[in-house]
Amino acid sequence: MSIHEECGVFGIYSETPIDVATICYYGLYALQHRGQESCGIVVNDDGVFVSHKDLGLVNEVFTESELHSFPKSIMAVAHTRYGTTGNTIRVNCQPIEVNHQKGRMAIAHNGNLSNAAKLRSSLEMSGAIFHTSSDTETIAYIVTKERLSVPTIEDALSRAMDTLEGAYSLVLMSSTKLICARDPYGFRPLCYGQTKDGIYIVASESCALHAVGATFIRDIEPGEILIFSQDGIVSRKEHCQTKPKKLCVFEYIYFARPDSIIDGRPVQVARINAGKVLAREYPVEADIVIGAPDSGLDAALGYSLVSGIPYGIGLIKNKYIGRTFIDPGNRVDHVKIKLSAVESAVKGKRVVLIDDSIVRGTTSARIVSLLREAGATEVHMRVSAPPFLHPCFYGTDIDSQDNLIACHHSIAEIAEMIGADSLGFLPVECLDELAGSDKYCCACFDGHYPTTVPSDIGKNLFEQKLRTINGGDV
Repeated sequence: MSIHEECGVFGIYSETPIDVATICYYGLYALQHRGQESCGIVVNDDGVFVSHKDLGLVNEVFTESELHSFPKSIMAVAHTRYGTTGNTIRVNCQPIEVNHQKGRMAIAHNGNLSNAAKLRSSLEMSGAIFHTSSDTETIAYIVTKERLSVPTIEDALSRAMDTLEGAYSLVLMSSTKLICARDPYGFRPLCYGQTKDGIYIVASESCALHAVGATFIRDIEPGEILIFSQDGIVSRKEHCQTKPKKLCVFEYIYFARPDSIIDGRPVQVARINAGKVLAREYPVEADIVIGAPDSGLDAALGYSLVSGIPYGIGLIKNKYIGRTFIDPGNRVDHVKIKLSAVESAVKGKRVVLIDDSIVRGTTSARIVSLLREAGATEVHMRVSAPPFLHPCFYGTDIDSQDNLIACHHSIAEIAEMIGADSLGFLPVECLDELAGSDKYCCACFDGHYPTTVPSDIGKNLFEQKLRTINGGDV
């Protein structure tokens, strides 16, 4: 078990036909850090959907010839995936497309429904047949079902939001409209902007707006539905302020790119502040402060600013390693392939190492070992997140306490297990200083869940159910 990226959603709406697929491509590139399992683009060709989806990175799935095969259009939706519910198989690639009695729909989803199993079971009992094991298909089914009895797709989405629980930032496309929505808690980020040519862009993070030449306008409010069509932009807020705001604080710690601004808070500022807190709470005599690439770098800078210990580059990340690499026979240490210690920076020195989290502890132990092999005399580890103590039901890939090292060992024991001279985690009561407010979810740290806790949850929950059925146990 380890912390993985979230999904990234992207949408585009233009008054005149343009090369929307290429813009989506660059938008997905900017969101690649949020998901490296699969990606997809669906283009609306005057009511006919043209799509391409597959497993792999953005540049692997979308070749130049593939992009050129898309027609010019006024709108499209796109998605890059790390699955927190549903296995890594092609059928789970998004956006999901639906043909129904009232028309067509394509939907891209970031987040995780906490009541997915309950909803899916109810739909199956009413005759629904699922083709994927992703909870996104559950959202699509409910929206489609509601669409049969209401006049517009946005009405259907609003009705569906009465049923959905948990985290969902959505970009949805019908034959004539582009619609985005954010769950009433605002667990996952979503924003929109506009290019100089008047093209509207919706994206999980503001960094994707900038990548395609769009200027940030604002974040989508928790509970808001925003509709782009020939009638202009319409905002619906019947679900706004029905729940307390609970943005996932791990967006600031790890998920988001440091150049993004989420709900008015620059991610880089949040990470620097985390490092400042660590320096204040866990001072130590040392010669250099280094960060584990990439999300530990800004926190290391913050630690240096408060402690006065010089900041340096002590670890280098191999920029050509994606989500996988060839490892015949598993004879190599994966950490050594992905990271290298800078011997000239750490040899003979007392090192403060800043990283974003410790889950099982195996990766941390290997990084500490790398630094000692490079000649570090002491390694003091500081973590810019509190200890993980509880499973997450909203999109962070932690569905069990079984492999969480902090659930079974004290901080002193963890330090010994990973080979560090000392260890300090960000105190959970100091998260306000990182997030800039108290309007966030940190249930994976303190166990205070905003929604009802599901009785069964898991990344491969629906695959397990299908295996049981296929095995004849039902």
